[in-house]
Amino acid sequence: MSQQNQLYNTILTDLDKGKLVLPTLPDVAIKVRDVVSDPDATSAQLADIIMTDAALSARLLKVANSPLYRGRIHVDSVQTAITRLGLKMVRNLVTGLVVEQVFRPTSKKLEKRARDLWQHSIEVSAISQVIASKQSNIKTDEAMLAGLIHAIGVLPILTRAEKDPELLDDESRLDMLIENLYPRIGAAILKSWEFSPNLITVAAEHANLNRNSGPEGPDLCDVVQVANLQSYFNTDKALDPQTRHRVLAFEKLGIDTGISVVELDENSAEYAEALAMFENF
Repeated sequence: MSQQNQLYNTILTDLDKGKLVLPTLPDVAIKVRDVVSDPDATSAQLADIIMTDAALSARLLKVANSPLYRGRIHVDSVQTAITRLGLKMVRNLVTGLVVEQVFRPTSKKLEKRARDLWQHSIEVSAISQVIASKQSNIKTDEAMLAGLIHAIGVLPILTRAEKDPELLDDESRLDMLIENLYPRIGAAILKSWEFSPNLITVAAEHANLNRNSGPEGPDLCDVVQVANLQSYFNTDKALDPQTRHRVLAFEKLGIDTGISVVELDENSAEYAEALAMFENF
């Protein structure tokens, strides 16, 4: 049995037995989700929860006053920010803002990997928002969250690898394990977090270059798949043009396979604003 299959089978066995250490969704995100799921929920109720976390409140106000969402009047209260953004958008935004806690490294050896993973997730999130803004059936706040959590499955693999010094020192072997395992593990995490099926699909399928979302039109996974591939433009992880051209998500979204979102003048400012939402926190 290969090293990849052995580790994958071990993780699945532990998952089935409830022994696998999965990242936990911060309590405030769970409370916010519970309130928003109540049809009678009010912005005041939601504000009361968010204001228990001073840092989160400040982040939400920063986003509400950012170029992406600001109105003509500066927002200076959490409840006003919620009213401006809407309950469902705030739910996804809060989840996105607090999920950074999950990416905090548990050891010095993993610090750079965790930091690079979070930065990559921010970039995919920003590109996903720009792409979603051009689609009539994809909400930008859902695309934002989907981009942030698309690679969440990497984290338990790093945690397990931390127990194997030889694996941690073998960068190429660890990269191979991550590449083969993280989508399936990510889907398991989002199921444990009780996320929606479309977000679970993003984690499970965004790296599947043969995926076909069907005749209904582009879906959230198509958006994140293209955003993920675009984030690798001009890097050593970029797909060759022929392979990229065969990815159906580009065609479904009407996006040129040879142009990244940051290379388009009309999108560059929007991308920069979306990127700034989660940087420097």
